[in-house]
Amino acid sequence: MNPAKNSGRALPRAGCALPRAGCALRWALVTPALGWTLLFFVLPFLAMALSSLTAHDGGGFTLANYSQFFANPAYWQAMVNSLQVTAIVTLISVLLAYPFAWILAEQVPERWQRLALMLAVLPFWTSYVVRSYSWLLVLAQNGVINRALTGSGLFSEPVQLANTRLATVIGFVHFFVMLLTLTIFANLKQLSPSYRKAAADLGAGPVRTFLHVILPLTLPGIMVGAFLTFVLCIGDYITPQILGGNNELLMPQLVMMQIGRRGDFPLASALSIILMAVVTIAYLACARWLKIERA
Repeated sequence: MNPAKNSGRALPRAGCALPRAGCALRWALVTPALGWTLLFFVLPFLAMALSSLTAHDGGGFTLANYSQFFANPAYWQAMVNSLQVTAIVTLISVLLAYPFAWILAEQVPERWQRLALMLAVLPFWTSYVVRSYSWLLVLAQNGVINRALTGSGLFSEPVQLANTRLATVIGFVHFFVMLLTLTIFANLKQLSPSYRKAAADLGAGPVRTFLHVILPLTLPGIMVGAFLTFVLCIGDYITPQILGGNNELLMPQLVMMQIGRRGDFPLASALSIILMAVVTIAYLACARWLKIERA
């Protein structure tokens, strides 16, 4: 006679403890990452969000910091300037990075590609601030470019290049074009040669193969690199401060101005939340576009 039937319940199986042990192991592996995210992102973000809802004079909760952004034309213009500069930098970086990545992936022999990539990322081994000041020296009135222009006779006087939006864009493009190159290069290397062979068998030439096969398949890599460029560019403070010369106010400079000059941390927090909201909207648009393309 089966004792399990007599007791009215089934005996526990020996394998039931294995899923619990596996679940515990997964939580043990994930807990450090969750703790790091909670400690260094979630809690600071919540503190900044609470600070943005307080008054500068220590009063109660208020939305005046957010309304001040929309009511002050200078603050709104700073956001417009940031979006314009970021869009220009992202577009130019994509146009420069794609041919560069194509040459590295398709034209450079396999045995030389690692060396070529190492030489390409070599400028990133130097300090970010050093590179900004280097561009300031190059674009100055007595810099290399102005000396070449005046020495060749094209201009009789030096051209104002430093402390302009052009200088900021040049510095940003130099910094971020390699980031896009790496993402596009990785995407190109993942493409199977069979796609090109299939397109050739169907009568497509090199141009049609690129436009209708290669480019659509590498668009996800382009979008990921463009989004990373957008995020890093719109939140950068050093490059506009050094190369722009405070002639054009961008959002990071506006945030730092509230902290350094006015000590208005609630308003600086509100401006940072607004900037983060713009980045979040860009991320959602990019993710939705990639989802539509994959569908």
